[in-house]
Amino acid sequence: MLTVHMEKQLSHFTLDVKFNVGREIAVLFGPSGSGKTTILNGIAGLTKINDGEIRLNERVLFREGKSLVPVQERKVGYLFQDYALFPHKTVWENIEYGMKQESFAKKLIDKLQVGHLLTQYPHEISGGEKQRTALIRAIATEPELLLLDEPFSALDEKTKNNSYEQLLAVHQEWHIPIILVTHNKSEVELLADKVLYMKNGKIMEEKLQEKEKISLKM
Repeated sequence: MLTVHMEKQLSHFTLDVKFNVGREIAVLFGPSGSGKTTILNGIAGLTKINDGEIRLNERVLFREGKSLVPVQERKVGYLFQDYALFPHKTVWENIEYGMKQESFAKKLIDKLQVGHLLTQYPHEISGGEKQRTALIRAIATEPELLLLDEPFSALDEKTKNNSYEQLLAVHQEWHIPIILVTHNKSEVELLADKVLYMKNGKIMEEKLQEKEKISLKM
């Protein structure tokens, strides 16, 4: 369970949000500039928060203006919008970075079907292959929480649909809380168990929903 209360002064408004995420996919949905990515960065410990509390399972990560757990010890996987793969490392070396168990990483490689790419470099693979590599790298750290910042925005429609199936299959198997930032209404309908509608740093509405059915072909 993730529990978030976060306050941060931004240039045009104060970000002030409170929400919980269990073993579900929660989507932060709203216009650009409403504070969605700032929330992810705050949870991950990548940006300074003014006040509040962030708790992940039994651990308090942040409280009353102080980070209590360093970034590398938060057990939070983060898939950035641009994937942030190391360009000088192969696919395998990217996955290997931060992984806890090689056997688990190889299971993910099989599941997400990138075994044939392991010796290639990021500039040699497609956008969808980069996305899968970055997802494996994030999960191979064995996180207690996964953060996804618009990970499908640069993909074509066919690759997006495959990526949706892969994310749902991963969540179905490992059941960790996932927070997804998106502007895409189709992604909300297909992926979200809970939707947090944001505007100007506030959660205007929180809504539970049943995902639309899509076939898991994996």
